[in-house]
Amino acid sequence: MRGERPEESALTTRRQTRKREKLDASRFRFGIVVSDYHPAVAGRLLEGALGCLAAHHVDPREVPVFRVPGAFEIPQIASRLLQDGDPPFDALICLGLLIRGETFHFEVLAREVCRSLAETAGRSGVPVAFGVLTVENERQARDRSGKGSSNKGWEAARAAVRMASLYRHLDRRRG
Repeated sequence: MRGERPEESALTTRRQTRKREKLDASRFRFGIVVSDYHPAVAGRLLEGALGCLAAHHVDPREVPVFRVPGAFEIPQIASRLLQDGDPPFDALICLGLLIRGETFHFEVLAREVCRSLAETAGRSGVPVAFGVLTVENERQARDRSGKGSSNKGWEAARAAVRMASLYRHLDRRRG
């Protein structure tokens, strides 16, 4: 960054990393929207997301999970949940899978699901974490929904935790 010495930048990065590792999300309310169209992968993404939330001190039993038939329906339910605001969520985690086929259908769905979720987040003022895999084949889906922190469900939940924390920090600064 302009005006920063390299050692200051590295120090800031180390501090931010340590703070992230210690993040306690137990006071945040999360919701998960998951597509059941590919149930095995969806289950592993959901397991990853709930595991991440548990690692950040969130009781997985307190996280409502809303199951939808396909990826196209994810933004519809996300929008409805954030429109109602009851119960209020600090962040939503959206999970699903789109596998490229032989038609243009994949591109249309991938683009629209992503765009709609971004619009929902902007309109509602609530972070929406994108955990919808867009892959070429089932092997790539399995690779991205395995165990541990490389699971994209885990990554989406971690993004939701960080964004909820950042939003709360910004709200406090505004007074």
